[in-house]
Amino acid sequence: MRQLIYAVLLIFGFLIAPFLSNAQLDSTLNLCKSKLVLPFVTDGQTYTALLNGDEVAEFHATFYGESTYRIVGYSGSSEGNLLFSVYDRERNLLFSNTDYDNVSFWDFEFDYSMDCIIEARLDSKNVSSGFAVLLIGFQQ
Repeated sequence: MRQLIYAVLLIFGFLIAPFLSNAQLDSTLNLCKSKLVLPFVTDGQTYTALLNGDEVAEFHATFYGESTYRIVGYSGSSEGNLLFSVYDRERNLLFSNTDYDNVSFWDFEFDYSMDCIIEARLDSKNVSSGFAVLLIGFQQ
């Protein structure tokens, strides 16, 4: 009887887990969207990763000269949980939110077009989720 109960709980867990993780991802995405408001509009992409421990997610983006952009990054339901850095192709650091108290968004403009690498990782002191979500928007 006990084995039957464990089997039912295990099956129930596998069936319900995807819905719970989707809800967590949706709430993190909604936090990002709340910081990406007019005059900024999304580039149409959602950059997501499921991170564990010291793992680092790497995203690539091209930014065009003389345009203003905003990067928004969250993990979990509060600010400061996601650490992100922006590098040029040669891995020269252009920005890190750790230099600004783990701010959740950054507005910037380049004089010329450039390809960048965005690295995201969880703040090991403040982990509330394994999801990393980044949105990039540009000013209309």
